[in-house]
Amino acid sequence: MYIQQVGLKLLQEALSLKKVVILYGPRRVGKTTLLNHFMKDKKKVLFVTGEDVFVQEFLSSSSIDKLKQFIADNEWLIIDEAQFIPHIGANLKLIHDHLPHVRVIATGSSSFELANSLGEPLTGRKYTIKMYPLSQIELNSIETPDKTQSSLESRLLYGSFPEVITNDNLSFKQQYLQELVSSYLFKDILAFEGIKKSKKVIDLLTLLAFQLGKEVSVSELAAQLSLSKNTIEKYLDLLEKVFVLINIRGFSRNLRSEVTKTSRYYFYDNGVRNALINNFNPLNRRDDIGLLWENYLVIERLKKQDYEHIFSKNYFWRTYDQKELDWIEEREGNIFAFEFKWKDFEKNPPKLWQETYPQSQYACINRENYLNFIV
Repeated sequence: MYIQQVGLKLLQEALSLKKVVILYGPRRVGKTTLLNHFMKDKKKVLFVTGEDVFVQEFLSSSSIDKLKQFIADNEWLIIDEAQFIPHIGANLKLIHDHLPHVRVIATGSSSFELANSLGEPLTGRKYTIKMYPLSQIELNSIETPDKTQSSLESRLLYGSFPEVITNDNLSFKQQYLQELVSSYLFKDILAFEGIKKSKKVIDLLTLLAFQLGKEVSVSELAAQLSLSKNTIEKYLDLLEKVFVLINIRGFSRNLRSEVTKTSRYYFYDNGVRNALINNFNPLNRRDDIGLLWENYLVIERLKKQDYEHIFSKNYFWRTYDQKELDWIEEREGNIFAFEFKWKDFEKNPPKLWQETYPQSQYACINRENYLNFIV
């Protein structure tokens, strides 16, 4: 079953701009599926993978004649896993400038490699689309409201990777996520020069999984893992760039008491987080429901922002005397504050927040109104 991906619409919009289109996203979120679906009625298509050494030889050549020979009379060039091709950015620039009739789409699961290769050569010539595990926006196309509500527990436990969503077998979901964590999740990181301690990376992620939604101390992580602070910072940066973690900083405009120098980390997918701690127990047997709820709302909100072009700076808010709000958005000169509650409903934000930011808007997001927040 193909679930209509938002990326399909974004891809169609991007190609009208006549730029090289880059699809970024974690492994196994459906980038190749999207491309296959998009190209099914197209003709003169050259679909290649950057992992092929023959493809690497031609597409890293820096020779326009060699590139023309490779592309031949095709009008579409689709490059899956483009980050494996040396100098790919410079060569895509040559294709864009010298073969304007060729439409180019490149995918990559490892943003640090692709960003380094594509940044300067393709300035002004590329359009980037970020992909995530399936969003509720996309799932609305195949679900009734009742089905969405009944599937909420599964989303909190197993996440939203396409193969998890489309399979009802709980054992399969767990096995799939465990395999994803043990194999695919770290493939890009471990291929990166200098990253050799895969167990340390997993241990770091496991610690972060237990600190979900809380401020993280790099020094404490370094001490617990017997690594240097610089190494921890390097790993955290890479885990963000390969679409495992999301870093949210503290919000401050007026008060000295506001926490600003620490970060909270969230996972791109709830299922990955639960696989890391090997806990898929049902919600009625868990003590971390609030954390799962918060992670789910954060990632679904980010999907909505990206897919609907809502340009926002996102933060959490906390003071040193423990007054806090889960989610702050700053957009179009306005401040929006949100509190996430699984059961309760907070009618008003903390008094200090109201006094300090009287013009801000506030809402409490719970199970009764969350769909308005994420869809």
